[in-house]
Amino acid sequence: MTDSQEKALSPEERQATVDRLCAHFARDAMNTTELERRLDIAYAARTRAELVALERDLPALRSETRPAVPEPSPAASVPVDPARPVQEHDLIVSIWGATERKGSWVPPRQLTAVTVMGGTDLDFRQAAFATETVSVRLLALMGGVDIVVPPGVRVEWGGIALMGGVSMPEPGTPPAPDAPVIRLSGLVCMGGVDVVERHPGESARDARKRIRKDRKARRRLASGD
Repeated sequence: MTDSQEKALSPEERQATVDRLCAHFARDAMNTTELERRLDIAYAARTRAELVALERDLPALRSETRPAVPEPSPAASVPVDPARPVQEHDLIVSIWGATERKGSWVPPRQLTAVTVMGGTDLDFRQAAFATETVSVRLLALMGGVDIVVPPGVRVEWGGIALMGGVSMPEPGTPPAPDAPVIRLSGLVCMGGVDVVERHPGESARDARKRIRKDRKARRRLASGD
């Protein structure tokens, strides 16, 4: 072991190794468990040799300088075509039953969904937006409404939840300034509204795994020395 490897590590050297490990993780060179294992070793390392060993079996990076926290992805762009024919209003009623709207469809300017002791599923991932704003008015009485949106669509909630809950997504990709907006309003009573962000073709299970993986990686970075 050389003298340079035996010298005490500086915070900058340790953080540089952590940054590169996260870069490898982002490029699928390792899974979440392996990333956590290597980060634990990096934070506990006392010599440069220990840090070097953590990257010895990994492919070379195109750039050796990486940010501590992954830079935000470019703003997602979901196209809006004002020339597309669009309904002014549409109504969905689910009473003691289930209704879903998914696949390729054109959301109306205003959509009213009435859900009473039933379920309503709205999937906007393959929707063709003709307006910049889609107003969704909800009445959920002892029923549930599941809404799936793609990255790049803003979702806003301005309704009332009475003995019920509304879960909003944690966007993984910042929407563009001109991104379409889905404005939710209405009343949720003894029911629930669950809004999630998923990529086209991504299952609910895969989305949960992706979100957990991203959160863990960011927590590890935030707690670093």
